[in-house]
Amino acid sequence: QLQLVESGGGLVQPGGSLRLSCAASGFTLGNYVIGWFRQAPGKEREGVSCIKRVGGHEDYADSVKGRFTISRDNTKNTVYLEMNSLIPEDTADYYCAATRILSLGDCRKVAYFIAAYWGQGTQVTVSS
Repeated sequence: QLQLVESGGGLVQPGGSLRLSCAASGFTLGNYVIGWFRQAPGKEREGVSCIKRVGGHEDYADSVKGRFTISRDNTKNTVYLEMNSLIPEDTADYYCAATRILSLGDCRKVAYFIAAYWGQGTQVTVSS
C-alpha cells in the first residue's frame, strides 16, 4: 500500500501559524522529490513549495516566501510545511505529492508531479 496522508490543517486567525504534515507509507520519502500544493475554491491547483532531496535546495511560490518552510524528517518518513504569518489568501485545500524522478524542471509546477503519489489533502482556513 503506497500512500501519502496530510494532516495538521484547521482554522486559524490571520497572523497565526500551522504546521502541516505529509506522512508516507509503503515507500521512502528520502528518495523522492516532494511538493506542497494548494487549491482554493474556483481556482486551479498551484505549487506552494518543493524540495528535490534531503538537505537540498528549497523552492517557494513568491506569495509564501519568507512565511512558509518545507522540511523532511527521515526518521518519521514525513515532510512538513511550516506556515507562519498566515493571511486569508492562504485559505485552501493543501496537498503533498512525491515523485521519484529528478529533473531540471520547476518542482513548483503540477506538471512536474504527473507521475507521482498524491495525498487526499487537508483544509486550511485563515479567518478572523
